[in-house]
Amino acid sequence: MKKFAIPLIYRSNLISRIKKIREMSDPRKKDYSPTLLDFGPVDFLIARHFGFCYGVENAIEISYRAIEENTGKRIFLLSEMIHNPEVNGDLLDRGVRFICDTKGNQIIGWNELEKNDIVIIPAFGTTVEIQRKLDEIGITTLKYDTTCPFVEKVWNRAASLGKNGFTVIVHGKHKHEETRATFSHSKEDAPTVIVRNIDEAAILGKCILGEISVDEFMEFFKNRISPDFNPSVHLDKVGVVNQTTMLATETEAIAEYLRNIMILKYGAGKIKEHFADTRDTLCYATHDNQRATVSLLGQNADIAVVVGGYNSSNTSHIVELCEEVLPTYFISGSDKITDYGSIRHYNFHNSTERETKDFIPVKDKVRIILTSGASCPDAVVEEVLKKLLGLFKGTRAINEVADEYERNK
Repeated sequence: MKKFAIPLIYRSNLISRIKKIREMSDPRKKDYSPTLLDFGPVDFLIARHFGFCYGVENAIEISYRAIEENTGKRIFLLSEMIHNPEVNGDLLDRGVRFICDTKGNQIIGWNELEKNDIVIIPAFGTTVEIQRKLDEIGITTLKYDTTCPFVEKVWNRAASLGKNGFTVIVHGKHKHEETRATFSHSKEDAPTVIVRNIDEAAILGKCILGEISVDEFMEFFKNRISPDFNPSVHLDKVGVVNQTTMLATETEAIAEYLRNIMILKYGAGKIKEHFADTRDTLCYATHDNQRATVSLLGQNADIAVVVGGYNSSNTSHIVELCEEVLPTYFISGSDKITDYGSIRHYNFHNSTERETKDFIPVKDKVRIILTSGASCPDAVVEEVLKKLLGLFKGTRAINEVADEYERNK
């Protein structure tokens, strides 16, 4: 796989070293078991896969190259490069300006841009409408388009589905940048509707089977369907694609549910005429991270600490998996952990941050699960590990533990 030129500020001594050891011993990524690091009074169970994925590293490399190659020019990002405060903050510090916020609200007007400006397309991609605006201004974005290749794969499959007469069902959060972009591209070629979860997919199923009215469907999915969408016509042939950061298992469940609905209505013998198999569009990195998290949760641990941006969809899904099993703390960085043993952590269900005191269990040997989202730098994860280590007395040195792990691997 391609290696990217990532700024050293995002690398780390311990975490990057552990990843390299795992990569060398398991190049085909068949082993999802976690890494166990024994520091004496505390063990860390570190996920096999976490942190920067291919798409994120590609986006970071292109963004920093854009800065290096355009000294003296105005450089803009359509919105946050990725959902990580460290990365976005550093880009802002280097003079990059955001045109929109993550919800699509305008920060800088289109009339303020000039054709000689540099505009970077973020990893989520952008909508057809925004791309047309940039084209009208005369801004060329091809050189600094960081759209994730796996997002583009989803767009291409949606276009293919449309050309073959299928309606596209997008599994995603309709306000998320990636889903907005995917919806925009998909509706160019196909009737398109966005569903958030299996419950919303069930509304589609009821409409397909005639159990709810067209009016009920239109009211429920308003603002999440393409123009001129007609459920009486457009739900006889469907295919499912997803926002790549959603839970892969949930996308698969939605697809399987709709497949069974089509079998129920049209019969198993005609399923290929009414349901498209799109399993190969699932993002491998999201799948790997989620499978690694499930493997983590098979271990005996006391708490889980998940690191990442609070608006990161893939990180929130990792938190969701962890909190079903054990106490889980979702933090953006080491500054959320105090020296006196409390932690400020984020509840993504209600978008609030709260403080929990004495979150470390009192016992002779504590086991902590540690992982992060796909947009979180290794350096941030290592800072969190060090801050957690500082809450224990008599811990072994990091280099000693790393050397021991490498010898035994």
